[in-house]
Amino acid sequence: MVVDVWKSIKKKQFAPIYLLVGTESYLINETKQLLMQHALLGDEIDFNFSQYDLEETTIETALEDAETLPFIGERRLVFVQNPFFLTAGDKKQKVEHDVKRLEAYLADPVPYSILVIAAPYEKLDERKKITKELKRKAVVVEAKKLNEHELKVWIRDRAAVSHVQIDEQAIDLLLELAGTNLMMLTNELDKMAMYVGEEKRIDAAIVEKLVAKSLEQNIFTLVDHLLQRKIERAIIILHDLLRQNEEPIKILSVMAGQVRLLYQVKELARQGYSQQKIASSMKIHPYRVKLALEKTGKFGESELMTIMHELAEADYKMKTGQSDKAITLELLMLKMG
Repeated sequence: MVVDVWKSIKKKQFAPIYLLVGTESYLINETKQLLMQHALLGDEIDFNFSQYDLEETTIETALEDAETLPFIGERRLVFVQNPFFLTAGDKKQKVEHDVKRLEAYLADPVPYSILVIAAPYEKLDERKKITKELKRKAVVVEAKKLNEHELKVWIRDRAAVSHVQIDEQAIDLLLELAGTNLMMLTNELDKMAMYVGEEKRIDAAIVEKLVAKSLEQNIFTLVDHLLQRKIERAIIILHDLLRQNEEPIKILSVMAGQVRLLYQVKELARQGYSQQKIASSMKIHPYRVKLALEKTGKFGESELMTIMHELAEADYKMKTGQSDKAITLELLMLKMG
């Protein structure tokens, strides 16, 4: 797991080669920053750190840099990204790479450099010899979306970095309010750690007080109130959003997306899909599927379909100027009561 690799880096236990694979940019960037912080000292970064985009520069150039003795200090850190030759894509690229040169380096990496290859792709081409060899020789960091368990472990570890503990209920509420974006979660955790100070503990009350709800989360709550026929509560949230200058059409669009998500999750669950398979099929985080599944049991498919039709009708009225947008949205909610 990526957290284990980070712990080794912090202990200055470095591998000669790292392969970062996946589309979770936060995990790639955090690994890069930790290596810069712990593998190089002070001014060494200016002399001994370099990075290359393999869509612009050949792998040979990066390897020549890695094989050059450090000017000062103990080691070099060479960070390369976009190694498209590891994927199955056959699109013509403007840079030709000598992959055999990389194979030779993998067989005998220099002891004074750390080579980091960041592949921001969903998957690599496992049929290629270079991919197999790289996975065999490198420490592989999977920079992929964390599942619910991994997210909770990551949140606890991230809180520990700031020397605070976070309660289980607080973790659940944080994920519900802030979502699963690691950068956003980091910002919220850092903010709460500063707030609790010497108490060193984050509970659900602190999360409720400090974590700002995203537009999507506010509308998720709004839709939940509508489905439970708590129309007054839904309209209070609507008025708050309008006071924050959120566009009615945008609010309606996100509402439609939330209801559509509930409908699709319910339908796939009915067909026997697992939570993980639903997430993969819909290309959303498993935690969002879990929250949706908790809601869908209370509502029939025909009810959700009716709401989607009413949302589509309201959208048409707004976009064709048949009525005031904010009033149309409020009347829609009253109609659903």
